[in-house]
Amino acid sequence: QVQLVESGGGSVHAGDSLRLSCAVSGRTISSYSMAWFRQAPGKEREFVARIAWNSPVTTYAESVKGRFTIARNNAENTASLQMNSLKPEDTAVYYCAAYSTGPYDSAKDWNYWGQGTHVTVSS
Repeated sequence: QVQLVESGGGSVHAGDSLRLSCAVSGRTISSYSMAWFRQAPGKEREFVARIAWNSPVTTYAESVKGRFTIARNNAENTASLQMNSLKPEDTAVYYCAAYSTGPYDSAKDWNYWGQGTHVTVSS
């Protein structure tokens, strides 16, 4: 079975950085597109970033463009999200997703999910 486990969340101050990691087991990710979503309290899960499975193409939500970087390491079977210049509005539970069968920007497009890791940014 495919399993995704996120790690690296925590509590930081505005302007700080965090690096989230997503470890995948059950199969290699070389044929999977990978993505990060986040869900703030009282809000719907929203798209953050994705990276294609067969090219270096990446896509970012406008709210994080220029601050966040998604990457993949197929040899380690992991994906990451480097988050710089964090803002209080980045506070959310961050989820790793794999295998898109749709455009990419809706949670319903993704087939496999991790349990989430909490990120809290204080001012």
